[in-house]
Amino acid sequence: MPRYRFSDFIVSPRRRVLLRNGRELPLIPRYFDLLVFLIERRSEAVHRREIFEHIWSDVIVSDSALSQAVRTIRRVLEDDSREPRFVRTVSRHGYRFVFVDVIEEEDAGDWQNDQARAQSPPASSEANHDPFEPLLQKVTSATATLSEEEDQREAAELLHALGTSEAMRRLGTRPRHAFARALLRDTRWDTAEAGPVPILSEPAPLATARELVRLRLRRAAAFAATRWAGASVGGGLAGVVAGGVGGLILAAAPSSNASLDLVPVLAVIGGCCGAAGGAGVGAGLSVAESIARSRRVVTLSSGAALGGSLAGLVAQLLGRWSLSTLVGVNIVIGGGLEGLVIGAAAGLGYSVSTLGMEGGLAAPRGRKRLSAITLTAAACALAALMLTLNGRPLVGGTIHAIAQASRGSQAALTPIARLIGETDFGPLTAAVIGTGEGALFGIGLSLGLTRRA
Repeated sequence: MPRYRFSDFIVSPRRRVLLRNGRELPLIPRYFDLLVFLIERRSEAVHRREIFEHIWSDVIVSDSALSQAVRTIRRVLEDDSREPRFVRTVSRHGYRFVFVDVIEEEDAGDWQNDQARAQSPPASSEANHDPFEPLLQKVTSATATLSEEEDQREAAELLHALGTSEAMRRLGTRPRHAFARALLRDTRWDTAEAGPVPILSEPAPLATARELVRLRLRRAAAFAATRWAGASVGGGLAGVVAGGVGGLILAAAPSSNASLDLVPVLAVIGGCCGAAGGAGVGAGLSVAESIARSRRVVTLSSGAALGGSLAGLVAQLLGRWSLSTLVGVNIVIGGGLEGLVIGAAAGLGYSVSTLGMEGGLAAPRGRKRLSAITLTAAACALAALMLTLNGRPLVGGTIHAIAQASRGSQAALTPIARLIGETDFGPLTAAVIGTGEGALFGIGLSLGLTRRA
């Protein structure tokens, strides 16, 4: 693996460093990878699609993330987008590294010896020039266009480069300080020189947190909506499979009076329940993943638990009302607690399996995707088992309870219980059916969540 020398810079992919005259210039890992990729492909203009597939292969990000990465690289190289020496924008296509005299050489030995040692930055020719103030004015101003928003993010990055703590101190409580603090917090994850940007210990913490959530949701809204829809479809398909397979087993079981007409009925019921659960958990996960850049496991688990509990509570209330009003059946139906537990388990399994995928909504491929699906399904299955062992049946157990309370129903699951080894629908049958439901729901949910658009 060679290193690349151009102008005053050396890029070492093997050592993962960028140097200028012996001084290391910090770049976050994905931005460093992008710089190396452009240098390696310098003989051509690289399409945006290729860059996303190569640099952000395990996450889904918007075009603005690529624009921000290129802007940061230009700033570090002291390049000018209007008259680029290094990285040129190719309109409606992508980017190209345009510096002609790039030297490839062996990356071995004490390769810094031929470089001058780090020099102190030259003193400003204007003794009274304050670089912070114009940038602070930029980040606290209102914007009307996308271009102005990107300029504002660039100003926040430059403030981090000058000194995060000093920028925070000078920001104080000037107008729109909460928004500016949220912007600094958001851009710190994409700026290698950035320091910490606390929220709770600073003025107006609630307003700052609200602005931060709004910022991140705006940049990920389209992807979050697609992720939510995929989770709902995945959960619905899993419910269809569970209901259909359950109906087939019930119809084929000895001593069962169920006909094959029950199969599509149970498939529809399972699909509706799965879609509702997937929509709730998927929405909570999508929103949480859009706003989380730290404490990923806690945030995603909490978001999924909240979404699952709300969906379960709605289903619980509608189910009780429908049964009581339409058919006069009054039984205890769960939903809220079950949705909370299953949602928390799904969020835990999904977040743990995608821990290393930062900078966007996770979209693992290959073995990583299989691992995410497996871990999410296992977590949901375990949560479902715990619920059923504590007398909280899921869809199958609820259908059996409704059938038992109704006269002439074919949906009682007693024949399946006998296949399992119980004389009636007991704890073992409830555990087997519930665990299967949880596992299938986890598979469908994670398939929808990890699907690339």
